[in-house]
Amino acid sequence: MSKNKKHASIDQVFTKMVLDIFEQNGNTPLNCKQVSAKLNIHDAEARDAIFDILKNETKKGTLKEISPGKFQLLVLKTFIEGVVDMTNDGSAFIVTEDEFENDIYVAPRKLRNALNGDRVKVYVYAKSRGKNKEGEVIEILHRAKMEFTGIVKLSERFAFFVPDDRKMMHDIFIPLNEINGAKNGIKAIAEITDWPADAKNPIGRIKQVLGVQGENDTEMNAILAEYGFPLSFPSEVEHEAETIPDVISNEEVARRRDFRDVITFTIDPFDAKDFDDALSFKKLENGNYEVGVHIADVSHYIKPDSALDKEAEDRGTSVYLVDRVIPMLPEHLSNGLCSLRPKEDKLCFAAVFELNEEAHVVNEWFGKTVIHSDRRFTYEEVQQVIETKTGDFEPEITQLNALAYKLRERKFKNGAISFETTEVKFQLDETGKPIGVYVKERKDAHKLIEDFMLLANRKVAEYVSKLGKGKQRYTFVYRVHDTPKPESLANFAQFAARFGYKINTKSDKETAKSLNYLMEHVEGKKEQNVLTQLAIRSMAKAIYTTKSSSHYGLAFDHYTHFTSPIRRYPDVMVHRLLFHYLNGGQSANAEHYEKLCQHASQMEKKAADAERASVKYKQAEFLKDQVGQVYDGVISGVTEWGMYVEIIENKCEGMIRLRDISDDFYTLDEKNYAIIGQRKKKVYQLGDEVRIRVKNVDLTKKQIDFSLVS
Repeated sequence: MSKNKKHASIDQVFTKMVLDIFEQNGNTPLNCKQVSAKLNIHDAEARDAIFDILKNETKKGTLKEISPGKFQLLVLKTFIEGVVDMTNDGSAFIVTEDEFENDIYVAPRKLRNALNGDRVKVYVYAKSRGKNKEGEVIEILHRAKMEFTGIVKLSERFAFFVPDDRKMMHDIFIPLNEINGAKNGIKAIAEITDWPADAKNPIGRIKQVLGVQGENDTEMNAILAEYGFPLSFPSEVEHEAETIPDVISNEEVARRRDFRDVITFTIDPFDAKDFDDALSFKKLENGNYEVGVHIADVSHYIKPDSALDKEAEDRGTSVYLVDRVIPMLPEHLSNGLCSLRPKEDKLCFAAVFELNEEAHVVNEWFGKTVIHSDRRFTYEEVQQVIETKTGDFEPEITQLNALAYKLRERKFKNGAISFETTEVKFQLDETGKPIGVYVKERKDAHKLIEDFMLLANRKVAEYVSKLGKGKQRYTFVYRVHDTPKPESLANFAQFAARFGYKINTKSDKETAKSLNYLMEHVEGKKEQNVLTQLAIRSMAKAIYTTKSSSHYGLAFDHYTHFTSPIRRYPDVMVHRLLFHYLNGGQSANAEHYEKLCQHASQMEKKAADAERASVKYKQAEFLKDQVGQVYDGVISGVTEWGMYVEIIENKCEGMIRLRDISDDFYTLDEKNYAIIGQRKKKVYQLGDEVRIRVKNVDLTKKQIDFSLVS
């Protein structure tokens, strides 16, 4: 470390000590002598240094000299903690938890090697930069990630690693003895091992070679690694899974309610490999119907604190990329033991309901079951049974569909919102290259299963929420969806009005009613995706938490995730807690489960981001050979540097950069979701139809550029 840098570091620590004294004393004015005494400093030279700090901080606006030699702190919260949100120019905003109304701006030179997503401690200046306070990072509390995907650049004496992550502003220096056999231009995973204080670039090593850039497996694995999902299971986890016996003992069957003689089947996508849930159906003598929602009993096989459990907890969820599923559990469990395959005895955790003709729940039962699935249906097969009234288990499927319709109708009547987003699917050749794009349709077969899963999730949550009262309520894992912020909803309502849709924001129920009207009438229209995505963005994000609250989007007072423990860790937690309480157990540790909930919410977001990245890559790959092709599109997003356009025909999205629109100088009108020409006042607004030409495709950046066709 250079002498100057060392001195700068000491000065910074000393300044922090002095300002800490002011923070501890609130608004009390202090002079140099009082500060020195509180720091237990009596040396004259050190006192002079303190006085210099007081004068410097007064110039900065942190302190105010209220009378000669008397200083007072202007900002009580001088030091705050937050998360780094890096911008494209290398500066950052520090996102805080309600410390300040707006985020803290940090210039590039004041980041002190902090990276995007890092949790940091920041010194906040009294002065502002526009509406944002300014600050500088003084300590990195936690690194968000130390591993990156990217390209290896080799020379004779050293190597550099160029990360894919656009928010990672530094190449990583790799000593030649740490390249792990990587060749020049190969795609790999690098890990930062050191970052000396006086070094511009971090030092690292190549942890894993992924393969040749542009190959399907290389790129899909790179996406997984970029979002922190491991590419394989540790050997001890695989071994632990393999040692679990396949045979179900008679003793275990005797402990469960036996449904093996009741009609039971699964309904899943045609390419599904794991089957989480099954429905059993029986008409009762009193004319009611018994419907069992049987869920794979994953918690029976995965014991708390085992290697399997810790791995599932870390992953949090399975990840669904365009061409593959990365399971949360090893294949022996996810596709074998736990999967509710037909013609096999399987262990389940069930929610069993007695429903009358109007689909009202007359009785409910929760507990462990053993089932024997009679049939594995695909959605398409069930849809055919519904439409033709012929086929296997037609009476049962027809009756279940009728009950599902009534559950759905009541849900929407109570204020649930129907967000029917368009889900894009790719037709892939044997190498994984996209040769076609289509939109997945959601029909009655999909909704049938969804409505019974919603019923089970809701009723399990309601059951536990009633255990204990007030502060004595039992700890549980809930799925919570807050009401949207009025400002976000008002902005969306204003935009929807352009298309002739009135959004009533007077009450939650009225809002839901008008949103459902919009969703119903926009279906199949060119603006469907834009309006649906914008409506979803105006909503709060659903999270996992132990704090019992309502689910706004579903209009349920209590809701949880009980139905997918093969692919979601929160469902495993729900199973454990429910079983514990059914057997008379006391309330679990809320703090422990809240931490697990926060981690699960984070991993869910990462999985969704990884899925989106894989879709973006396949969209870019699909359009790679269509540079120059002209399409009709809809403006799907606007930013200060350009507008996003979604092609109507294939739903691929790219950007028209403002610098490429030559007929005027355009600026962003954020409030109206538009860009406006400064001279001619030409307006391009979200939802407008435009004609575009595919200008350029960059597979590495998953980036598609369009140009406007006049």
